[in-house]
Amino acid sequence: MTGEALAVLGLAICAGLCGAGSAIGLYFTGSAASGVLAEEPKKFSKVLILVVLPATQGIYGFVFAILGLSGITDGMTAVAGAKIFGAAMPLAITGLISGIAQGKTAVGGIYAVAKNEKLSGKLILFPAMVETYAILGLVVSILLLS
Repeated sequence: MTGEALAVLGLAICAGLCGAGSAIGLYFTGSAASGVLAEEPKKFSKVLILVVLPATQGIYGFVFAILGLSGITDGMTAVAGAKIFGAAMPLAITGLISGIAQGKTAVGGIYAVAKNEKLSGKLILFPAMVETYAILGLVVSILLLS
């Protein structure tokens, strides 16, 4: 396998897994919010932030893939390609897992807003704590890329 192919494969895996984590997380939050809003449509603005939080992992994977593409050159060695591949893995793993976990955490917040909408601002904190690990994965991947 060429260096270019290894690098592109790593970036594609990263973007794909981060996107999958976001999609699964958004499935959980969207489903929960739909149930809450069927009963109380006025709570739309209160649950919206909790619903979209898992989308960030997909954005991180996309941005990192674009950054990584700038490091790919014609005729790069397999070792150079493997470095880009390896640099993508921290974000790929944390993006997948944290997107799913953040979705599940936000669902709890959405259900809590259904019972007491005054908590909505405070409930953002819990899924945001999960987000920290996606951000750390992004930072580690960027540092390894440079």
